[in-house]
Amino acid sequence: MTDKAADPGRAGSASLGARAREAVLQRIVDRRYEQGARLVEREVAEELGMSRVPVREALRALVAEGLLELLPHSGVRVRRLERVDVEHLYEVWEPLAVQASRLAARAVAAGAGGRLAPLEAALRQAESAAEEDEGAREVAAHTAFHEEVVALAGNPLLARTMEQLSRQLRLLFGLREEPAQMRAQHAEMYRHIAAGDPEAAAASTLLHVRDSRAVALRSLFGA
Repeated sequence: MTDKAADPGRAGSASLGARAREAVLQRIVDRRYEQGARLVEREVAEELGMSRVPVREALRALVAEGLLELLPHSGVRVRRLERVDVEHLYEVWEPLAVQASRLAARAVAAGAGGRLAPLEAALRQAESAAEEDEGAREVAAHTAFHEEVVALAGNPLLARTMEQLSRQLRLLFGLREEPAQMRAQHAEMYRHIAAGDPEAAAASTLLHVRDSRAVALRSLFGA
């Protein structure tokens, strides 16, 4: 069996595949690729300036993650989010987000306060993006905030579980409205995490996720 680390060709292909996946994902998030749009491998490869091999890998990965879906005969299209999809996403995200904040606050209480800088940076980036009406940058900052909470929690299994979910959240955040209330709730979560208060951090996160769910449903489905 070939060792990937010792095979520069395979490592390079994997790197290109990851770049292609991120590029396609970003185009879905910022709606250059609309929900329901058919993606043609050759056209995507030309747009990204890549060969078709890493693009094919990227499209397959995004199908596996539920962001794209296979067409009956050939090709893929951007998956349309239905109400049930959003509800399922929040059912899974809620307990994970709450536990991540609880563990992050415990980590700070145990001496990890020096690792709060990325959380602070994400809050500043979201405020700056909102002031300049840069929706895509604000979405990226909101996603980064939640990812940094998970990183601070210091649980590798939680981090792996959240990795795939994070990409679906990026898509959802890009489709919904981003009211100032969401930024204020992030600031409240940060305050409790930075204070090393696990239960206050968990409670503020629970409120945030449930409000986020209501915003998403109202934005996407008028409910």
